[in-house]
Amino acid sequence: MRKLLAAGVLLVLGAAFLYQIGLFGMVVWFNFRNPEITPIMRATLVAQRQTDPQAQLHHEWVDWNDISTHLKRAVIASEDTGFMDHDGIEWDAIRQAWEFNRRQSEAGKARRRGGSTITQQLAKNLFLSNDRNYLRKLQELILAYMLEAVMSKQRILELYLNVAQWGRTTFGAQAAARHYFRTDAARLNISQSAQLATMLPNPAWYDQHGVTPWLRSRMATIRARMRLVETP
Repeated sequence: MRKLLAAGVLLVLGAAFLYQIGLFGMVVWFNFRNPEITPIMRATLVAQRQTDPQAQLHHEWVDWNDISTHLKRAVIASEDTGFMDHDGIEWDAIRQAWEFNRRQSEAGKARRRGGSTITQQLAKNLFLSNDRNYLRKLQELILAYMLEAVMSKQRILELYLNVAQWGRTTFGAQAAARHYFRTDAARLNISQSAQLATMLPNPAWYDQHGVTPWLRSRMATIRARMRLVETP
């Protein structure tokens, strides 16, 4: 019985190891190839088509040089001020977010804070889902280290800006620029960039409800931070 149990454990561990090797191979692939669709895009499309069979995603890839520097600065200022210095994970930010969320939960409040870096968010967007569970979070952390080991900061940010969700069916900087401002990602100004960056934590909601007083206040904070931000 013990031998069978040990064999089973080894089989599971071996399968898990091979799975991680496969993911690492995909990370290397995306270092040179642009993704056409991500799991979150696919899941979003399936969900939208439950109520609208004709629903389509809005997404168009644009290269690094075709994305406004203002947007690059705004996203870093809003989502991950330590992006240029960390190795994929900010453990202090994770602990602070966990403590904040615990206090919010005890107080019966709905607001939550994320502690994910841009690299972690890219890992989730490229390979995982929006599900919230510890196993998915662990895989996200492993993938973040893989991404940082293989890719430059510029490539990580380029990928993130092209696959991030910016509306109910809007993904990537180019589609977002067209959807909200009728312009191209390369032409986004400071205020437009700050608005898009501030929308990132809850893009589908802002797509429906528009600019709120809180969003305007947050945008002002992001605009003030942008001039201090270093980009790849």
